[in-house]
Amino acid sequence: MTAIRPNAIGAPGYSETMPCEPESASRARRLVRAALNTWDLDPLIEDGMLIVSELVGNAARHSGCRLVRVSVRLHDRDRVRLTVTDKCRQLPTAQEPCCDDESGRGLMLVDAMADRWGTEYRTWGKIVWAELHAKGGA
Repeated sequence: MTAIRPNAIGAPGYSETMPCEPESASRARRLVRAALNTWDLDPLIEDGMLIVSELVGNAARHSGCRLVRVSVRLHDRDRVRLTVTDKCRQLPTAQEPCCDDESGRGLMLVDAMADRWGTEYRTWGKIVWAELHAKGGA
């Protein structure tokens, strides 16, 4: 197992640039777990890890980029924003898979688990983000 060396990014947050490939989802999950443990937000870890896995997986499948940047930021004592940044400007679109489809449910899961999520466009690409709030405070 590779040790994680997340970069502190200010008002508290961590980020890491990683290859845009499905295997990077495990690195992204470790980053989320480490940040949420640091901030004593353990109740958000499972949902956060699933959400970031889906966002990294979508970037790996659809962006065609070489790298993604994963960030975890603490906005309030009980609110966290997870972001996955890539250089593709294509909109992430939720699909309506059939019951026997083996893929296509990622953004449906993100929508169900996150308190809110969205996409921010930049001239060079996009940022897909999701927010989680600790229920009743941490």
